[in-house]
Amino acid sequence: MVTGLKATSSVVSIGFNATETAANTFTQTQVDLNLSPLDREVFVVLAINLDPYTPDSVAGTSTEVRSSLTTTSQSAPVYLDNSNCLAAATNAIRMNAGSIDGAPFQTLGLETPPATLEYIGIIATNDFFVQIKGIGNTNARQVNGKLYGYRAKASADIFAALVQSEVLSA
Repeated sequence: MVTGLKATSSVVSIGFNATETAANTFTQTQVDLNLSPLDREVFVVLAINLDPYTPDSVAGTSTEVRSSLTTTSQSAPVYLDNSNCLAAATNAIRMNAGSIDGAPFQTLGLETPPATLEYIGIIATNDFFVQIKGIGNTNARQVNGKLYGYRAKASADIFAALVQSEVLSA
């Protein structure tokens, strides 16, 4: 258990998805956690699983599906070096010009934390965001996923620090 936080629920899983509005168009989905700021409620994230669709195979064109899950709104999918990014995943097919056969690649951030970590993040505001953007695809792509964690009540000073840190780093 995290110091300064008192669990108020058992572990829950929250399913989500984000679907591009059109092929190769950045799309973001906002997922509401229904936290109570008056009760200083936060969500302690234990694990995240992102499952982006496979990109289209287009002869002579490299294609990708990029996705991320963040604590704040973004203008593009981000990577783990972003302080608000809790998970990122990319599926890609790399092709040489004129080639009809490509090489598939998958890049994932750590989906499940090592047993030595108590948690991988804390969401202090009321929602989280899922981003997706395809590159070179002929069809709209999507990402599905699950976020695992529990609700907790924070002490007043910890709640204030968590919210300020999350909002100011946006």
